[in-house]
Amino acid sequence: MAGRNDTEDYRQLFLTDAPMMDMRAPGEFTHGAFPSAVSLPLMTDEERAEVGICYKQQGQDAAIEMGHTLVAGATREQRLADWLEFARSNPAGYLYCFRGGLRSQTVQQWLQAAGVDYPLVLGGYKAMRRFLIDELQRSLARADIVLIGGKTGSGKTRVVNQLARAFDLEGLARHRGSTFGQLLEPQPSQIDFENSVSIALMKLLSGDQSRIYLEDEGRLIGRLALPEELREKMTQSPLAVVEESLASRIQVVLEDYVIDLGNRYAQAYPKDGMDRHRQKLQADLAQIRKRLGGERQQAVAAMIDVAFDLQHREDDLEAHREWIGALLETYYDPMYEYQLSRREGRQLFNGNRQQVTDWASGAS
Repeated sequence: MAGRNDTEDYRQLFLTDAPMMDMRAPGEFTHGAFPSAVSLPLMTDEERAEVGICYKQQGQDAAIEMGHTLVAGATREQRLADWLEFARSNPAGYLYCFRGGLRSQTVQQWLQAAGVDYPLVLGGYKAMRRFLIDELQRSLARADIVLIGGKTGSGKTRVVNQLARAFDLEGLARHRGSTFGQLLEPQPSQIDFENSVSIALMKLLSGDQSRIYLEDEGRLIGRLALPEELREKMTQSPLAVVEESLASRIQVVLEDYVIDLGNRYAQAYPKDGMDRHRQKLQADLAQIRKRLGGERQQAVAAMIDVAFDLQHREDDLEAHREWIGALLETYYDPMYEYQLSRREGRQLFNGNRQQVTDWASGAS
């Protein structure tokens, strides 16, 4: 493999989704990493802890010696085989550790000895993370953000996903944004989410256009917080509002929270997917009991049970429309109207999903 130079061109790494192998311990990777990175650690969490204690007590040389002792023999050969496989499968990739120091240099030397020259990222994870934090500030200073707003069920995410100059915050957060929005797969770490947002903005702003469309979101998407600077800019950004009939909005919620989510549960849990789906929705409903009121919450809970019973008996989804409509009219719509009345940003356009999509496509 022909040698390539080590790099500190972090922008190019992220714009091209360059494959990267992360030499840090698994716990470090879980805490925060990058979308195109794969965890192929030099040491396990336990090995790293041992080396860290040795470093504090006996100094760097003793710690390096311990590291070579821990990662030796069959363990070293297996990890080296994994690194070689990654390098050969990703000839345009890079490797990194926390600061671009000892761990990545060690792996680079071992790969070299095995006949593969593979470049590392100078400054490592710490420098790339710093770059993305700073780049988010630069992007927001330049970005002309327009929010896609509208009541629950109006299909805002559907509009965003049809626009070339937009990205899906809920998709990056792996959550649909509402109390009922948790999916089966876990959300990313807060740092992973922030990194993905910064990269998405950077990509959209890499040309000469500054207009970007985002779905109007609250401060939290599930357990993840929007970067504060982004949230501040969004509170002052103008809106394009999607307006759909109640029947249309019920249909969207039915598709997302009953049909799609139900299919995910059925695939993940073939034996009792429907029961788990029902329990999940009832647990979500219980979370808003105080705001909904106990009596109303019990009434909606009973509607959900009736709907699932009918679905189980006759494969009929129609009864789900009852509880969805009740929640939209009595809970989500009043909340939306209140939030809209407190917004600073002006409304640029109103229309149904297709009209907003056409307007945004033409305006951008």
